[in-house]
Amino acid sequence: MINASTRPRALALARGRLALGRRTLVMGVLNVTPDSFSDGGRFLDPRAAVERAHAMAREGADLIDIGGESTRPGAVPVPLSEEVRRVMPVVEALAGAFRDMKESRPLLSVDTRKAEVARRAAEAGADLINDVSGLTHDPAMAATVADSGLPIVIQHTRGTPETMQRTPRYSHLLPEIAAFLRGRIDLAVRAGVREDRIIVDPGIGFGKRRRDNLGILRHLRVLASLGRPILVGASRKSFLKGQGDLPTAERLEASLAAEALAIAEGADIIRVHDVREGVRVASLCDAVLRDPVAVR
Repeated sequence: MINASTRPRALALARGRLALGRRTLVMGVLNVTPDSFSDGGRFLDPRAAVERAHAMAREGADLIDIGGESTRPGAVPVPLSEEVRRVMPVVEALAGAFRDMKESRPLLSVDTRKAEVARRAAEAGADLINDVSGLTHDPAMAATVADSGLPIVIQHTRGTPETMQRTPRYSHLLPEIAAFLRGRIDLAVRAGVREDRIIVDPGIGFGKRRRDNLGILRHLRVLASLGRPILVGASRKSFLKGQGDLPTAERLEASLAAEALAIAEGADIIRVHDVREGVRVASLCDAVLRDPVAVR
């Protein structure tokens, strides 16, 4: 079983707290981009994006991560004005719709490297910022998040989406990832972000070879030493294609296996494209790993 005594029990939000530890939380991916590796173009229309978000809510998503800039390997940066144009109508529509939900609503996360997008998203009703650059892209991001009072996901990466897969090399994979994340946590705290508002992400697929991504899943619990909730996003990524060179649309089973392994190694949140299936996997893993009755 997972040792619950060493895990963070809650994430501080701008208003209230999000309970952690009793079960794995599921974050659904909503890309409002024309060029994301998995579903680029499908939800570029705000109406389609809002409809998809409501579907993910019905399927059991605890969080919905809205991204307006592809950060797949080789992706070209998107201008601020274009990212705002893509993201803000969706955030505004969902913040209004979810505010009126009587039952528990998903939290709205915005996947951005830009402080100005984060600021506008916070004003529009977002609950969380997900910075895949780990606060390396925009020097103003940490202070902006601190001012907003929102929690933030700090992800490990190397380089930029354009350069990160050119020559990724590690001497000691997990210790190097942990050291990077510890440094970025310290930077965020110095800027005014409360440490209990920080989530860490090892950055599967960001400046990693296939062997590195597998190593993260094998030794993820090393990151528990950081004392922060751990988010893992392995869904549909290229390391899952294995020897068969599976296309993105055929990586569901491998994605679910990776998510189960991440939960077994201590992930608090899994970031998924297939919410219904991810919720089912998390539910079974939690029954085995987190329920004391299961081991009696």
